[in-house]
Amino acid sequence: MSIKIENLTHIYMPRSPFEKVALDNVDIEFESGQFIALIGHTGSGKSTLIQHLNGLLKPSSGKILIDDVDITEKGVKLSDIRKKVGLVFQYPEYQLFEETIEKDIQFGPRNLGLNEQEIDKRVKRAMAMVGLDYETYKDKSPFELSGGQKRRVAIAGVVAMEPRILILDEPTAGLDPKGRDEILAQIKSLHQEYNMTIILVSHSMEDVAKLAERVVVMNRGKAILDGTPSEVFKEVETLEEVGLAVPQVTYLARALKKRGFAISDEIFTVEQAREAILKVLKNN
Repeated sequence: MSIKIENLTHIYMPRSPFEKVALDNVDIEFESGQFIALIGHTGSGKSTLIQHLNGLLKPSSGKILIDDVDITEKGVKLSDIRKKVGLVFQYPEYQLFEETIEKDIQFGPRNLGLNEQEIDKRVKRAMAMVGLDYETYKDKSPFELSGGQKRRVAIAGVVAMEPRILILDEPTAGLDPKGRDEILAQIKSLHQEYNMTIILVSHSMEDVAKLAERVVVMNRGKAILDGTPSEVFKEVETLEEVGLAVPQVTYLARALKKRGFAISDEIFTVEQAREAILKVLKNN
């Protein structure tokens, strides 16, 4: 399931003293099954972009094609698009409201007009997909859970709609290390086991390096870099100019190389660094 973004522009409060160009002629194509990270400094246009992908925002100009259907045209049923493209906002646990976890996850599928048998099936499947045992958690209040568990319930509520594309806006924001690792593991599982297209908005370059196969860098409403993590993180100066950075371990590798160690400066994860340093120690 592809997403094609063609000449997408979005202007907030046009023709007013507060006019702001949030997206400026953006052209991107996301292919089915990819794990894409969308990064950029605050105000770069990331959140505005993802809200166009299921029709929450309408562009000032340009097109968005979901499986070759232009969702910006009149007459397109956005409810059908939102069944295919699920969006999880920052701090999604603030959107939990039902008295039990099961009822909260049922809410979306029930609004699709599904029968009770199908709703039950989807709830169980979604809970399994995010690592929550149905019998253990179904009758608990979502407000009894830890931050990471609440986040998983909120994601399960979107997953139960069975989207083919899942967009997550800073899904680990505010979590402790344990909750953060749990959420990232579940997102990785959704991509690998269910071939779900994932678009991850993140400020953590370490998470991006570990999970994504493609990185798109936004700055002032434009996509300025687009490639594999290795290709994007090699552009250290460009990233720093727009208020970003590379993973901390990359700076370490570059510093070691400058001091004469035979180590690549194209190291972006802790695992890569461990292997490279052990190799240097072994050779010495």
